[in-house]
Amino acid sequence: MAPSADGPRRLLRAWQLAMLRFAVTLDESDRLNVAALAAELDRLGGRRELDDAPHFFRRTTSKLSAAINGQQRNAEATLDDFCNQIEEPRLRLAFAAAIGITHSAPAPSEVRSKQRADLFKGLPSRRPVSL
Repeated sequence: MAPSADGPRRLLRAWQLAMLRFAVTLDESDRLNVAALAAELDRLGGRRELDDAPHFFRRTTSKLSAAINGQQRNAEATLDDFCNQIEEPRLRLAFAAAIGITHSAPAPSEVRSKQRADLFKGLPSRRPVSL
């Protein structure tokens, strides 16, 4: 049976969730799990020469792990960039909360009130209807 096209997407999501788990627990076993998922993602991307440097996901995992542990100079920028690349809104917010990033977004009620201000502008007024 051939692997589905959704397989790499699910593996990417599993890697992001594993990164979130590591950010929360800071446990070595969780870091190793993220590294294993990164190696699997890189394997799906095709093999390169044996002497080639680590691939994208392994390099990214190393950078993120060091940033989460505070072992990197520009840790905040690295974590913020990763957070912005997460497409799933709930996962992005959970990761941001786990690493302490706060984004100032307008509250939904503020956005909604601005949108509704001109909702009926330009429409003819109705006459009262008698039954």
